[in-house]
Parts: sequence; C-alpha cells; structure tokens
Amino acid sequence: MTLAAGLLLAALSAAVSQVGFLLRHRGAVEAPDVDMRRPLRSAIDLFRSKWWTVGYALAVVAYLLHVGALTLAALSLVQVVLAGGIVLLAVIAERFFGFELGGRQWAGVVLASVGLALLALMGESRSGQDSANYSVAAMVAFEAVLVGAGTALILTYRLERMTSQRGVLLAVAAGLLFTVTHVAVKALSGKADTSIAEIMLSPYLPIAVAGGIAAFFASARSLQLGPAVPVIAVTSIAGNASAIPAGIVVFGDPLGEDAAAVVIRSLAFALVVVAAALIPAPTRAAAATRQRASSGGFQPEAGSAGRVTP
Repeated sequence: MTLAAGLLLAALSAAVSQVGFLLRHRGAVEAPDVDMRRPLRSAIDLFRSKWWTVGYALAVVAYLLHVGALTLAALSLVQVVLAGGIVLLAVIAERFFGFELGGRQWAGVVLASVGLALLALMGESRSGQDSANYSVAAMVAFEAVLVGAGTALILTYRLERMTSQRGVLLAVAAGLLFTVTHVAVKALSGKADTSIAEIMLSPYLPIAVAGGIAAFFASARSLQLGPAVPVIAVTSIAGNASAIPAGIVVFGDPLGEDAAAVVIRSLAFALVVVAAALIPAPTRAAAATRQRASSGGFQPEAGSAGRVTP
C-alpha cells in the first residue's frame, strides 16, 4: 500500500504540475523580462500577474504532493510517473489551451502509456524510509554534475549564436536544477522520523532551497523566451532524464531481481524518455501567445492553433 500511495501522489502531482506550468506561461509572457541581477524585482513582477500567481499556487500543491510521493516510493519510480505527466501536458494543452497535436505527438502518448504500464507490471521496488538510503560519495558527485551542467547552460544561453535556442537551454537548466532539489529532498525524507532540528541542520536543506530558487528563475525566463509546450516538455524531460538515474545511482533503486526484469524495466524507462522527446513538437509563436495573454484572453482565437506535422 505504501508504494501504491506514493505512485498515486506522484500521478496527482504530475497532473496539477502541468496545469500550473501552462498557467505560469500565461503569466510569464505578461510580466517584464526576468533579470537575474534583480531577482527580488523580477519575482515581484511575476507575482503581479494573476495567471502566474494561480499557476504558482498549483505548483506549490504539486510539489507538496511530490514530496509526499518521495517519502513513500523510490525516486526513480516517482520520476517515471512524473514523466507520464508529459502525456497529460499534451492532452491538456490541446483540449484547453488551443494546441493541436500531430501524429508524432500521439505516438509519444502511446509509447508513454506502454512504458508506464510495463513499470507498473514490474513494479517491485523499495518504499518508505528504505528508499531514502544513499551513498554520500554518489550524492556529492551527482549533485555537483547537475549544478555544473545547469550553471553552464544558464551561462551558455547568453551566447549570440544560441539566440534561437535560449528558451530551450534555460528549460534544460531548470530541469537539471529541479533534480538537484528533488535529490536533496529525497535525502531529507530519510530523516522524517528524526527531530525538526536535525532536518533544519542538514546540509541538504540549503541545497534544496538554492536549487529551487535557481530553477525558479531559469524556468520563468525560459517560459518568456520560448513557446509553452516545447519549453515545459523540455523542462520535464531534463528533470526526469536526470532524476531517474539519480534514483538508481545515488539511492540504489533496483532495476530488477533478474535479467528479464532488468531488460523490461530498462525498456520501460527508455520508452518513457522517447515518448517525452516526441511530444514537444506542437508550437505556437511566443509573440502570439504574449499578445493573447496581454488581452486577458484564455481561449485561442479561431484558427490560431496551428498544427505541427511530424
């Protein structure tokens, strides 16, 4: 029951997170450009947008559900369920935000469904406090790589030759930095049965906070620079593609007890990642989105949602 409850919380987190992301995109394109040199002013400007505020409130709810899932189930399984949220992103974006998906995107939906079904069938995994045991050396090395890669991407996005990809680069950076936070929170979940003082004094708490703040601004700026669905999907892909191996490398999440289980679960992980890569294609010009957001409209104008063919 512990594992099932953790996966249910992860599924709810995925659904709420995608709606919150789409609403935050609406708010981000209304707000002045995020300036990393003036973080307080940028944050105030973002929260002056009602859509950003509502979207962020949903993001908080989604994160609390995510933390609850991490305390009950292994990190790699939680992140795979969250990866399935990209399927929800595609459906919600098409049904309620005016995006229209092509055949390639629906193929991604099918692949994701198959991958998640395989994971459910082969779902033996540690749960509860046992899933929070970790290797300190692996933790330090993994977190250092993620921070270094995220920082490099934030700096690289300023290069002139990368102008057309700035939104995507920042989205990848945000996804990696979100994983920094998720890994630290998972480590903290192992102290759930200790005192509040011990949790507050843990080195993983400031790591989680710092990673969350950096990811907040990188994600907000990426939403301003790129079209909604690709940027949100890339953020999710980067986060899940880095968090799933983190669960295996840092926390020792098992791939399976025998060769057949390892092969099937590895295939399931691969299918979810491939599905996540297929879905981001539907796009809409950021300028058009900004114009609609500034007019306060939520539904697209007739004929404004273009189809992106595979």
